[in-house]
Amino acid sequence: MLTEENLKKAEEIKKRYPEAKAALLPILWIAQEQEGYISEDMMKYLGTMLNLPFAHILGVVSFYTMYHDKPLGHYHLEVCTNVSCMLRGSDKILQTIEHVCGVKPGQTSADGKWTVNEVECMGACGGAPMIAIGEEYYENLSPEKTEELLKKLS
Repeated sequence: MLTEENLKKAEEIKKRYPEAKAALLPILWIAQEQEGYISEDMMKYLGTMLNLPFAHILGVVSFYTMYHDKPLGHYHLEVCTNVSCMLRGSDKILQTIEHVCGVKPGQTSADGKWTVNEVECMGACGGAPMIAIGEEYYENLSPEKTEELLKKLS
C-alpha cells in the first residue's frame, strides 16, 4: 500500500491524464521508490487503484528494466552488453563482476550486497564498456578498473 504522502502524489499524477492507464509508469516509480521494488501485492493494489488488470501491470513491470519485482542488493550493478559495450569488452567486465561479487546476471548475492543485471544500451556508447551502479555511470572500464571499483565498495 502506498503511504499517505505517496497516495497524494499518485492522485495528482492521475489528474494529469485522461485515463488512469497512462499514469501507470510514474505511479510504479513512486511505489518502487517507497518499497525498493514492486511486489506482487503492490501490483495488485495499484491495479485496484487504477482499475487495471494485474496481468497488465505485471507485463509493464517485467518489460522495463527500470522496474524491479524483487528486492535488490545494496549495490545494483547494471552491465551494458549491447553492441558498443560488447565490442569494447563488456563480456570481460561481466566476468570480473561475477568473479568479485560471486553472482551471475539476474542474481542477488546471499548477503544482499550485490545484484547484477545485464541491460541493453544505457546511452553511454562513447564511454564503452560501462556499468551503472545505482544512478552512477562508470565508463571506459577494463577488468582491472572494474575490480578496483568493486573492491572500494566492499
